[in-house]
Amino acid sequence: MTRALLAISILALTPALVFADTQPLPMTYEVFEAAVPHFDLDTCPAELDGADVFCRATFQNEEIHVFAFSENDSNPMTGFASYPADGLITLLN
Repeated sequence: MTRALLAISILALTPALVFADTQPLPMTYEVFEAAVPHFDLDTCPAELDGADVFCRATFQNEEIHVFAFSENDSNPMTGFASYPADGLITLLN
């Protein structure tokens, strides 16, 4: 088998290997931290707050998006909420 044919064969099989499992992956804090620019919140908003929960926030599309994660196990995401960022610039100045 030539190198080119071997390379094409490997590339043809790769998507099948990578995408073979169609189950959704849970969002863990480890994945979130590596992939999403964010900042830590000292406390979670009331609707996301709970025992053993911590929150992180992002700014996108003129909204503040808050992600809640469990402090247990592999830190799975337990909740999400978005809030309008109206007036935020005033608070930051």
